[in-house]
Amino acid sequence: MARKTAHLISHSHWDREWYMPYESHHYLLTELMNSLLDTLARDERYRHFHLDGQTIILEDYLQVHPEKRELLEKYITDGRIAIGPWYVLQDEFLTSSEANVRNLLIGHQDAKRYGTICKIGYFPDSFGNMGQAPQLLKQADIHVAAFGRGVKPTGFDNQVADYESSEYESPYSEMYWEAPDGSKVLGILFANWYSNGNEVPVDPEEAKKFWDKKLSDAEKYASTGELLFMNGCDHQPVQSDLGDALEAARKLYPDVDFVHSDFTQYMEVLQRKVPSHLVTITGELRSQHTDGWGTLVNTASARIYLKQLNQLGQTLLERGAEPLAALAALTGAKAYPHELLTYAWKTLMQNHPHDSICGCSVDEVHREMVGRFDKSRHMTQAIVQESLQAIAGQIDTAHNFSWKADSIPFAVFNTAGRERSGTVSVELIVAKRYFKEGPNPAALAEQMGLMPLDPEKGQLLDDRGQAIAAKVEDLGASFGYELPKDKFRQPYMARKIRLTFEAPAVPALGYRSFAWHPCADDSGQAAPSALKVLENGMANEHVSVTFREDGAYSLTNLKNGHTFHEFGIFESCGDIGNEYVFRQPEGDIALTTRGVPAKITLVENEAYRITYEIVHDWAIPAGADESLESERNAMVPFRRRQAQRSKQMVPLRIKTQISLENSAQGLSVSTSFDNQAKDHRLRVLFPTGLESATHYADSIFEAAQRNNVPAAEWINPSNAQHQHAFISLNDEANGLTIANKGLNEYEVLRDSKNTIAVTLLRAVGELGDWGVFPTPEAQCLGEQTVEYAVFPHCGDLLKSGAYEQAYGFQIPWFHIQTEIQFGSLPTTYAPVSWQGEGLALSAFKLSEHEDLIVRWYNLQHRSTKLDVELHVPASAAYRSDVLERRHDSLALYGGKLSLEAGKAEIVTLALSDSLKNKNSH
Repeated sequence: MARKTAHLISHSHWDREWYMPYESHHYLLTELMNSLLDTLARDERYRHFHLDGQTIILEDYLQVHPEKRELLEKYITDGRIAIGPWYVLQDEFLTSSEANVRNLLIGHQDAKRYGTICKIGYFPDSFGNMGQAPQLLKQADIHVAAFGRGVKPTGFDNQVADYESSEYESPYSEMYWEAPDGSKVLGILFANWYSNGNEVPVDPEEAKKFWDKKLSDAEKYASTGELLFMNGCDHQPVQSDLGDALEAARKLYPDVDFVHSDFTQYMEVLQRKVPSHLVTITGELRSQHTDGWGTLVNTASARIYLKQLNQLGQTLLERGAEPLAALAALTGAKAYPHELLTYAWKTLMQNHPHDSICGCSVDEVHREMVGRFDKSRHMTQAIVQESLQAIAGQIDTAHNFSWKADSIPFAVFNTAGRERSGTVSVELIVAKRYFKEGPNPAALAEQMGLMPLDPEKGQLLDDRGQAIAAKVEDLGASFGYELPKDKFRQPYMARKIRLTFEAPAVPALGYRSFAWHPCADDSGQAAPSALKVLENGMANEHVSVTFREDGAYSLTNLKNGHTFHEFGIFESCGDIGNEYVFRQPEGDIALTTRGVPAKITLVENEAYRITYEIVHDWAIPAGADESLESERNAMVPFRRRQAQRSKQMVPLRIKTQISLENSAQGLSVSTSFDNQAKDHRLRVLFPTGLESATHYADSIFEAAQRNNVPAAEWINPSNAQHQHAFISLNDEANGLTIANKGLNEYEVLRDSKNTIAVTLLRAVGELGDWGVFPTPEAQCLGEQTVEYAVFPHCGDLLKSGAYEQAYGFQIPWFHIQTEIQFGSLPTTYAPVSWQGEGLALSAFKLSEHEDLIVRWYNLQHRSTKLDVELHVPASAAYRSDVLERRHDSLALYGGKLSLEAGKAEIVTLALSDSLKNKNSH
């Protein structure tokens, strides 16, 4: 009989914050690390510790004990402490594609400074795993993933049956995991959790009981005699007597080799012994083949305000600071701010651990998160503004002969992956007076406010001299200041106007310039608008919408005449669950606004946009009844609770603004409400009427195709799922895509109309999980505003291009005022142009080696051609990866290159400029 090896890997799964505030966990972390360093020094038998796969632990510890850096470096270099590959252990589904990449990239960069990186894809407690993880890991030279959730490893009651059984996804804790592109890694499931080797007894009698059970449990799942035991758990102190415990085990079980191991050693042995018939699991691991109660997917709707702040922060970094800073650097205007961007990313990612961004911690944790979001955003906005100023300073506005000396030019930037048009609001300074600090400038303010200014006489022109219809608002006089690079701050009073207009055909990753003429001339009339107000709705050349008395609306795709009905109905139901899990009370019937009279008002009718406001004065139950609190305090499991909704009602006024822009192919919607109810969920409904068994949801580097109806094992009445930018459903002729900003939970209802329900609010009062942790702030009382968009289309998500509309909805416009000046840049410009069917752009930045990094991902499950044309100097082009390294050289002729993007492939280019000579490795 072959010998078995028990690999014990010591660790402590370190939730940075969770059921206690961050600093309480921080205090315990210092104790853990001090104990670890002491144990490593005292006992040579304690040979290794796995530092939970996240380098932020080092930062947090050294913040308190900087004097321990040298000792830490020694143990890391000696291989006794394993660090990386991540910066934090993130929630994969609630952080963006690029945030997952930055997490891996920055984790590698941090670990590299200590000389070693643990090359294992470590996902011990992620609430489900992204389908493209194997591809990301393989691109980072990681060939093994270890994870704790997402896969049903065995049959009923832990019975290991024939591996072809359909009752489970893998009969073993070992399996292959394949991404949509075909990348494959060896997957290790913590089938007995990541604490199955925790607190090993030293006493022989206790050790015998312990190991009889533990060895048997591990053998139920293992495909080889290499048995994995994780010696640790959440915030587990170091087991300092482990050496004695292992010696005791060796005496009790002479036929088992007990080794204080590490992942590298374990994987090297395991990979040589795994059987050839391991199951291959594919794509997303979301516990699809379970009863549906343990997926923790409803963390996507816990504290939605956090998700909104995160979406804003990620978008400003990925589609603001990085591309604008890259453009400024490529044009020679300003050096790329590597360190500042890393700081902004790290500050943001400190909110990305699964117990943080999931909103499933105590209130103090999430209060501190708001401050971190603000800190990251403020730094990001500073980078954006500096980059815009640097670029604007080089735009040649003097040679535009349709503009005059008194014209006020400005540039509008589009950092999306495709050319787009859209409504932009720009504030312009039309007069400015500086003043010295000290005296009250009230007189100057009055003087500026009384200046004659007739907006009706002005005119907006593009850089071709074409007049553009714009709404002009006189904002009066206001205070401002400048911070010159070579002198003291310069306060001023300024007279401002606001221009709102449609910016047409702004190139992808570029800008287009416009100018305000204070006095109109004979430049011509603006092009006519396609917008028109209907008797009870509105239309442009793409869509029309009509409203019912209850505020619901019908939306017609004018390309083929198909109409969707009853959109925009709101639904409220009870929720007696917790931050992790939604649970509707037994027998609770959801309330809706169907048939509730609404006040419908036309509030905007301009050439660029029409907006209707719909107000529902509604009433919903004030919360759950009194029994819920007693059930919580008694720790009654949420599935056994009997609480119902209260009989007391509270008002809920829902104010919705539905806008249609001149060139838009769908509707933009903003819904605001003052939530005064507890223990409930609010959703907006879109009954598609489309016949399809599947739909697409924007996920990490893919539009994941998911089944509308869950697997047979699923008994949870709810089938909510994660999304990022959109959810899309189509039949052969028609499709519907719902985009959003930070609304990460949706459900395709199991009704006759394939209704898409998007969660706008989930209000609960407890953390849940293993104790009683009240979270009154998770009720999300007070004012809330959410944004989403509705795009009808012909056919599917990809052929219609609806995915580009949905991605563009999340990306803000950027703009900056400039002057009539000479410069090296044209008035309309983009550094790169590209073509590729079904491709989505995700990154445009510089690497630490100053290569231009451009990344796309193929949403199709077939290969496609990518053509790129550069409008910046480049001497060489390379295939790259998520770690931004150079690989195969690509043919670059006249600034043009072509390559094939494989099915579902994440494609990264690295472009170098020989003129700067910064890129040799």
